[in-house]
Amino acid sequence: MSGKPTVISTFAGCGGSSLGYKWAGFKELLAIEWEKNAVETFKLNFPNVPIWQRDIATVTGQEILDFTGLKKGQLDIFDGSPPCQGFSSAKGKRDVTDQRNNLSFEYIRLINEIQPKVFVMENVPGMMRGKMKGRFVEIMRALKDTGYSVKCKLMNSMYYEVPQSRERLIFIGVKNGTPEFPEPVKNIITVNSLFDNIIQQNRGQFDKEWITAHRPCYTITKTSSLLFKEKKGNERRPTINEIKILSSFPKDFIFIGSFNEQWARIGNSVMPKFMYHIANKIKNDIIKN
Repeated sequence: MSGKPTVISTFAGCGGSSLGYKWAGFKELLAIEWEKNAVETFKLNFPNVPIWQRDIATVTGQEILDFTGLKKGQLDIFDGSPPCQGFSSAKGKRDVTDQRNNLSFEYIRLINEIQPKVFVMENVPGMMRGKMKGRFVEIMRALKDTGYSVKCKLMNSMYYEVPQSRERLIFIGVKNGTPEFPEPVKNIITVNSLFDNIIQQNRGQFDKEWITAHRPCYTITKTSSLLFKEKKGNERRPTINEIKILSSFPKDFIFIGSFNEQWARIGNSVMPKFMYHIANKIKNDIIKN
């Protein structure tokens, strides 16, 4: 085992969180993801990180410990982004009965079985609004029942070096200590500062009003209908390279599949730079202490 702090990622997707942890100096021991395209994308970008294509409900904590050679309590961070479709308001509705919502409890089960020093769970703000409030309370109660000190904070990636306004709920649990969140950075990155030919943006089917590109990009979702307007007046959908950069992925990060598959991978991802700030704060102020 290296001297680096360790992390295991569940619901790893294409590796947005994993890249953030890597930038923060973590060693990823294992990633778990169900969707085939996401797994193949992850393998291309993280060839030295083992990844299981598994339904998390079939995975046990003991399996993970045996595979990584860890004992209970040794893992530094256990990361997870349970599917948020049932909580999301991206299509204007939320479904409290969506079975994907139950995967949050499978993640919590694994926390109990592995006993990491810290856990980090990411989800959409829709899980604490409207008819989803009850499920949010259940999840928060289950997280606290693990015996960890738990805090939840609504955060926006645009305050953490991501040129995109993207709100997310971040849950941090600490076994011995107090959860801490990173402070916002002062520099806000705008669309126009990265692509000077883009002057306006809108959300397509959700909002026909054009707003300036001298601000962060609208939230890029799995099925985003985001549009850009160029200086010459052309209206167009962003390219994959553009939304990759607007999501803080580096230019050499590889996405595969059709345009829609690549867009979905990015839209479903945790923004790497956003997770870097969270991971770096935990490493310096919680794990090192």
